[in-house]
Amino acid sequence: MKFSAVILAAGKGVRMVSRQPKVVHQAAGKPMICHIADAVKEAGVNDITVVVGHSKEIVQEVLADRDVRFAVQEQQLGTGHALMQAEGSIDPDGTVLVLTGDTPLLRAGTIKKMLDFHQQQKATATILSAVINNPYGYGRILRNPDNSFDRVVEEKDAREEEKKIQEINSGIYCFDIAAVFAALKKLGTSNAQGEYYLTDVLEILKNNQRQVAVLLHDDVEELYGVNDRVQLSWAENKLRQRKNIELMENGVTIMDPRSTYIDKDVIIGRDTIIYPNTIIEGQTEIGESCEIGPSTRINSSVIGHGVVIETSRIKQAQIDDDCNIGPFAYLRPETVLKHGVKVGDFVEIKKSVIGVKSKIPHLSYVGDALVGEGVNIGAGTITCNYDGKNKYQTILEDKVFIGSNTNLVAPVTVKRNSMTGAGSTITRDVPEDSLAIERAPQKVIKDWKKKKED
Repeated sequence: MKFSAVILAAGKGVRMVSRQPKVVHQAAGKPMICHIADAVKEAGVNDITVVVGHSKEIVQEVLADRDVRFAVQEQQLGTGHALMQAEGSIDPDGTVLVLTGDTPLLRAGTIKKMLDFHQQQKATATILSAVINNPYGYGRILRNPDNSFDRVVEEKDAREEEKKIQEINSGIYCFDIAAVFAALKKLGTSNAQGEYYLTDVLEILKNNQRQVAVLLHDDVEELYGVNDRVQLSWAENKLRQRKNIELMENGVTIMDPRSTYIDKDVIIGRDTIIYPNTIIEGQTEIGESCEIGPSTRINSSVIGHGVVIETSRIKQAQIDDDCNIGPFAYLRPETVLKHGVKVGDFVEIKKSVIGVKSKIPHLSYVGDALVGEGVNIGAGTITCNYDGKNKYQTILEDKVFIGSNTNLVAPVTVKRNSMTGAGSTITRDVPEDSLAIERAPQKVIKDWKKKKED
């Protein structure tokens, strides 16, 4: 059977109290709408249409790399009206999966289970339901005496006895495409909200002797929608718990999962240890047998095997195997550390390549630099890469030794196997096998202290 999907994401989300549409708020490192789109694709449905409306450009931007189409709902007139807008965007044959963009906990396995159930039941429509203790705000599933589907009643339209029903409509459906769009044309707005309810389609189909099935799901947490920032925080916590469990089950040691925050798309190899108070974000990949933390934040970086990072900030950097970083190091974007590099305490590196087994042990700034192999950069070294208008490159070739408290005024090159004297300000290129010293002569004024006091 041919499957397509429609994700409803046109609403503003007033309770978020935000300038951003609700579905682009992030949970565990990516917008809620991206969690849904990724789960749908993982379930094997690649033909996806997203219905956008409020601040549609923002939603389209966050989904730009996910190969989806868009349909626009200019006026938000209900879920039925939203699905109507997608009619021209999906193949009229087969089955359409309809979801909302604010349920980031939904798993791909649950979507796949629903698609299989829909086929097995040979249904025209299938609803995903769950039983919850406090169903306030959700539409209720009403069943016939034989337990078959009767209808869905929304909270605002429900009578008091109907509000006591605990089986709720998740807002996730499968429909025969031709049947659902035929039924949508029969919808009216005679309800408490004056909207086109998608749930009314179910009753129309049932009254036309079409099979409407209900799949009762046992993990209600997956189906919770996020409507405000309190609920977003709850969903974020659940997603991070899942991620930590997944990593630990695959051989990663997380010493204190309660204080460790790892985004959903992060990859970490086995036998790596994550110490407390560590945050790992974005598209970060970490290899095997690393030690990360404590109190370290890493985002969108690629880290090799056997790397030690202690109490440091790593941002969009590439770190090869067996590097040792920190404590209190700061690697900024476009930093590349080759195999075996040592970056020590209070070192900042920006847009630089540091060669194999080079060392920057402490208290230095290296920016816009190309550092060769086996280089040792002494404490207090600064690459003076900015003249107030432009930035320039510093090149330190293989086996260079930079003395403590050296200023390297770019553009400048220190060639292979050379060194600088401590306290120098180097403004010109240094040839191979040389020593460069640039200091003012030391002056000693005898009895200066006594003269000052007189």
